[in-house]
Amino acid sequence: MLIVMEHGATQGEIARVVETIEELGYEARPMPGAQRTAVGLVGNDGRVDSSRIAALTGVKEIIHVTQPYKQVSREWKEEPTIVRLSGGLAIGGDEVVAMAGPCSVESEEQILETAHLVREAGASILRGGAYKPRSSPYSFQGLGVTGLKLLAKARDESGLLVVTEVLDTDSVDVVAEYADVIQIGARNMQNFSLLKRAGRTNKPVLLKRGIAATVTELLLSAEYLLAEGNPNVILCERGIRSFDTLTRNVFDITSIPLVHSLSHLPIIADPSHGTGRRDKVTPMARAAVAAGADGVIIEVHPRPDRALSDGDQSLYPDQFTELMGQIRTIAEAIGRRVAKPLPVPVRA
Repeated sequence: MLIVMEHGATQGEIARVVETIEELGYEARPMPGAQRTAVGLVGNDGRVDSSRIAALTGVKEIIHVTQPYKQVSREWKEEPTIVRLSGGLAIGGDEVVAMAGPCSVESEEQILETAHLVREAGASILRGGAYKPRSSPYSFQGLGVTGLKLLAKARDESGLLVVTEVLDTDSVDVVAEYADVIQIGARNMQNFSLLKRAGRTNKPVLLKRGIAATVTELLLSAEYLLAEGNPNVILCERGIRSFDTLTRNVFDITSIPLVHSLSHLPIIADPSHGTGRRDKVTPMARAAVAAGADGVIIEVHPRPDRALSDGDQSLYPDQFTELMGQIRTIAEAIGRRVAKPLPVPVRA
């Protein structure tokens, strides 16, 4: 439920609304806006007597949020959320953010080389898996904490921020220690214990859509994060499973404008997992930016033919450089721009 205050409502009138909501046994969250203040009622179980709130001085209207998700909805917060990262980088504003790197951190040489290559091409965030959820227990599972330390070293040398995946509640703290953005992958989108735990960190969370999840289910998973007090959530479209075997997944570009219409949260696109085919990554990345994606996350490897995971969908560095030039042009055509990497740290 959202209580919209009159233009010019006093602080005392707003405070009285908050007090009444709390007297009813619910949580109140004031949200000051440019023209007027709204107060969100958290925990509505369907038994709220809205007439008691509507009668208060200064209340303009009460909006009943009908979606099963509340805090992620446009009715709850009309203005788009801008997730601000370290160094001033932001996701959800006028800029399109490029995240790039290998599927897995394989060695110090590999991740450092990749970091410098993708930065030179224009990426501002380095992606790389230290913990890898694999379909087969015999596949490469990642380097764990060693991989996290190598990502941190790559950040120190390149100036790129780091996004990497967390697999379970036990590893949340250590991933949060090294990462600038915590990724919750498609397989864990409905791991509610993990969502709650990640929601209690002070780190931004990148939440990927599950392989068979609807948009509503994605937004409900995001609701878990916001309900735990973490507003810095970035959604990700990465393709959904289909009966067609010609691509790894069906890359649902429609979800990008759909999410923007339903939610204030930013959404980025992962055409690497969305297609599973190197030759399809570039056209789908272009289409995603044209559709309004707030960023792209692209798998790039200096030698994809030697990659320990997802080599078939990883771009060669020169292909990524070409793609970055193309999405800059597309972003400018729709009134946006590609975010620039942060300055490289100066060593003493």
